[in-house]
Amino acid sequence: MATTTEFQPRALVRASGGPRYAVALVVDALGTGLLRPFLLLYGVTVLRLSAPVTGIAMTAGVVVGLVCMPVVGRWLDRGARSTVVAASMLVRVLGVVLLLAAPAGHVWLFATAALFLGIGNQAWPAAHAALVATVAHGRERDAALAGGRALRNAGLGVGALLATACLAGGTAALQALAAVTGLAYLAAAALAWSVHLRTYPATPPAADGAGEPAPRMRALLAANVIYVFCLNVPEIALPLILVTQLHASPVWSAAIFVANTVLVVSLQVPVTVLMSRFSRRTVLALAGVVLAASYLGFLAATSLGSGWGAPAVATVSVVCTIGEIIYAGSATALVTALAPAHLLGRALARFQLSTGFGLAVSPAVITALATRGSAALWGGLAAATLLSASAVATEKDQGTRLSDR
Repeated sequence: MATTTEFQPRALVRASGGPRYAVALVVDALGTGLLRPFLLLYGVTVLRLSAPVTGIAMTAGVVVGLVCMPVVGRWLDRGARSTVVAASMLVRVLGVVLLLAAPAGHVWLFATAALFLGIGNQAWPAAHAALVATVAHGRERDAALAGGRALRNAGLGVGALLATACLAGGTAALQALAAVTGLAYLAAAALAWSVHLRTYPATPPAADGAGEPAPRMRALLAANVIYVFCLNVPEIALPLILVTQLHASPVWSAAIFVANTVLVVSLQVPVTVLMSRFSRRTVLALAGVVLAASYLGFLAATSLGSGWGAPAVATVSVVCTIGEIIYAGSATALVTALAPAHLLGRALARFQLSTGFGLAVSPAVITALATRGSAALWGGLAAATLLSASAVATEKDQGTRLSDR
């Protein structure tokens, strides 16, 4: 098995789509970081909607946005690449325009804006992965996908910090942030479209009158729904536990979130490259084991009480972040390796459906389990994740392409 032991930054940029596309990723992430963490606040403060109504509208936008994924998958399989990425950014421009046009108390315009933002947010990961898979191959592609995630997390973090600094301006500041976000999406779309990347032809091979079958990936897709819970642990589970059960200062939650972002930005590429000596499926199963171990660590940490509990939770969160990094570096890469070239778009769309579904249901599941105590929350997550890791490890790679073995 070919492995990647080092990767030069310049080569990583080329493998990720080139300098213009890298700039597009940064601009798009900055715009997303400016608005997405404060979209709920925009609905409540600027549009004067109730918090429950705003939350329901946002959730509906995310869930309904998943409906577009089959269309995105077929579009990608027709050969489109940079055009789909640009479209995912442009549709979010429309969402921002509707957000700015919505009068106070108008929930339907806000819900429509959240829908378009949700469509763009759901379509982008699959389109981006397809573009990188077209430019790079083998382990180079894995590193490029990891580099894109690190770059995006850096942009999101900087955007969120800038937005936080501007929040003292009240509703006018929120509206200005939304306007800047729309301009950022527009600029990013123009840069992504200028790459002009597509594949020719995007049709199945004619050998024996049939192409390679689409990989089933049933165990992988089902396991991914559980795996993605780790992405909401720093944002939802840990703040909930720290504040309500350990009665710790909210500073601990903020510090954990910042540490998570810094670790992902700095370690995503090195860890992915380091893991390239193993098969992607083995690495993904290992990610589940690490995540399950961190969940059990959280269970032990919360039992220490309010004195040592918060520092212990912060320490264990580093292990959880390492598990997240291993998962993120192997999951999408495994899907791109399993799928035949002419079905790559549909495979990535199905994977994004499982990711989006997991992200949509995880807040409700986490909060419901937390009300039953730490054992139910962390024990339940650990058991489900270990079961998912076992399913990933035992599923056969029937659709793996020879060039990626």
